[in-house]
Amino acid sequence: MNKIGFNTLVWSAVVSDDLFPIIDELKKIGYDGVECFIGAPDAKAYQRFGAHATNIGLETTAVFVVDKEQNPVDPSSQVRQRALDRIKWGIDRAHDMHSTILCGPFHSAHGIFTKKPPQETEYAHCAELLHAAGEHAAEAGITLTLEALNRFECYLCNTMDQLKKLVTMANHPNVKAMYDTHHSNIEEKKNGQALKNIAPILGHVHISENDRGTPGDGHVQWSETFSTLKEINYKGWLTIEAFSRNDPDFANSINVWREYSLPWEIATNGLAFIKKQLNETI
Repeated sequence: MNKIGFNTLVWSAVVSDDLFPIIDELKKIGYDGVECFIGAPDAKAYQRFGAHATNIGLETTAVFVVDKEQNPVDPSSQVRQRALDRIKWGIDRAHDMHSTILCGPFHSAHGIFTKKPPQETEYAHCAELLHAAGEHAAEAGITLTLEALNRFECYLCNTMDQLKKLVTMANHPNVKAMYDTHHSNIEEKKNGQALKNIAPILGHVHISENDRGTPGDGHVQWSETFSTLKEINYKGWLTIEAFSRNDPDFANSINVWREYSLPWEIATNGLAFIKKQLNETI
């Protein structure tokens, strides 16, 4: 049985007590869990958030990125060490939040390009670092699920083929892959085949429409996606990730310049849509 989650980035990229009323309502409308962005420096805020979520019966997952100064594929060993330290910090904050999943594109710095295709040395550097991060994650009871992004946000891993290569090279049971329907809608030739390809190491799924609005309102190939998830017997999280301009700093950082759908419309209609899709593929 899949659990259904909702990412709070549609309201804020900062984990704080201000999110408590929001996740209270997400619990009321039927979500199993919430996903939060790990970035704000206050460690105690993650502890309070995790405690509150647990108290109201919600599970948590977390999403995380790294920047240019902490780039796992940088030629400098010092920068790569900072990347490992930062990922370990993210794992610790996810643990504070009672999460068992830390997902995201932290295989490389978000939005940083070299004007070259990915290099074998970059995969090797990243795999070595991810294996070490996997050791730390195992101690915390967390699985790292790496995300492939579209070509406008990343160059190292755009497809499931590239992501599978990297995760295989990392060679750690706590390092797995994530499938995001928004990015795959841009990069994959056949979504069903992409899911089958990544199935052996698939640890997390983001349900995200082509325009980042309400799932089901756009042109993502949902029937193929859900039927293939059933075919590969995926039992993990199905977490809605949508964006808005409610948090201007975050919105500006990912080039969100307009509203796609109202947050509570996304949450309410998105949950109904996922449940309908799951029922139709039983």
